[in-house]
Amino acid sequence: MTETTQYLAGLSFTFAMSVAVVIYLRPHLRTILGELCGTRERAAFWVAFSNVALCLSPLLFAIYYAPDRFEPGPAVRQLGAQVGAAVAGLLAAVVILGIVIAKSIAKFPAAPHGQIPTVAREVKGG
Repeated sequence: MTETTQYLAGLSFTFAMSVAVVIYLRPHLRTILGELCGTRERAAFWVAFSNVALCLSPLLFAIYYAPDRFEPGPAVRQLGAQVGAAVAGLLAAVVILGIVIAKSIAKFPAAPHGQIPTVAREVKGG
């Protein structure tokens, strides 16, 4: 495996992993951000913003980790290190997003047990 192929394989895996996380979190983000933002448009913007951050953060880490930047070694080890750096970037993005949302939820009044606010129902359906 050439360095270029290895590097591009790491970036491809990173992008696929990021997209999988975005797909998994999207419905939950829509609901929570719908409640916090108050309108469908605001929630849609912040969901899109979050999706971009969740995709670009790991790619930035993976791009920074180029195989020739560090000591040469087996392709599997180099690819693993690049993907490991990408996972660190993805984890950082998810943790930061979680902290920001958790702080916002703490300030937001809770709905009565078992009820979803009207705005959240609109965002969830759309």
